[in-house]
Amino acid sequence: MVKAVTLEERARRRSVLGQHARSLWVELRPHQWVKNLLVLAPLLFSQNLLVPLAVERALAACIFFCLISSSVYLLNDIRDRAQDRLHPLKRHRPLAAGHVSVWMAFGTMLTLLTIALGGAVIFSQALVLVLFGYWFVNLLYSVWLKHHVILDVFAIASGFVLRVVGGAIAIQVEMSHWLLLCTTLLALFLGFSKRRHELVLLREAAADHRQVLQEYSLHFLDMMIGVVTACTVMSYALYTVSEETVRRFHTRGLLLTLPFVLYGIFRYLYLVYHKDHGGDPTKDLFTDRHILINLGLWAVVTGIILY
Repeated sequence: MVKAVTLEERARRRSVLGQHARSLWVELRPHQWVKNLLVLAPLLFSQNLLVPLAVERALAACIFFCLISSSVYLLNDIRDRAQDRLHPLKRHRPLAAGHVSVWMAFGTMLTLLTIALGGAVIFSQALVLVLFGYWFVNLLYSVWLKHHVILDVFAIASGFVLRVVGGAIAIQVEMSHWLLLCTTLLALFLGFSKRRHELVLLREAAADHRQVLQEYSLHFLDMMIGVVTACTVMSYALYTVSEETVRRFHTRGLLLTLPFVLYGIFRYLYLVYHKDHGGDPTKDLFTDRHILINLGLWAVVTGIILY
């Protein structure tokens, strides 16, 4: 009888541990790691995609950003768990729902941060600085910047830019100012669209969830989205026909990729304004077939032209 109880208790403990592990895995948000593919952008545009060593270094940097971005998600969710319980979607996150303890999340956060920075030391001290800078900016965002209108979106956008910078440092190539400009503008576009989605979704309760939302309005955000949309398209168009680009790649063919960029942005605007999407760009990427196919075609055409 004692043995039966012991086996039953062991099974129960294994079940509890399994539930905690699954909840912690969800809290790491692995589906958001797709954002870290931006680390590979310098690999593509430096024409090093077929160089094994460069590919290995770029993939390693991508893994480091996956680890440190999950560390950031844990940091934010630890601090925001009370506000997240007021959000119709975020209240289901394991920390907000009480499925993961604060101490477990804190320990995992420090572990991921240590592994990412320790692994990056092997490649470059500059990459360590970029990774730590990414984590530190997000710490500032969590503590202070998220409460300041416009600066909150700039802080979010900086994370995308640092991914690209990290990718360039990892493979030791010069950072293109065009790539930085296009990445910054695209990130601002996604950031302001996210704020708009939050206003539409939460309505009167928006300020209770995120205090800075009371400083935004739909009209103001629509203007900001319009500005960064136009700037993003024009920057990419100018990049494809610039003398620097033509001289570097010995072709004007990149202009052929502009229609894919235009369609991708217009399709995303359609989702934001007609389907009330925009809160999670990663989810929109994988759930909207049109955007996914368009992105694949852009990658194929760009690869053919460059290689």
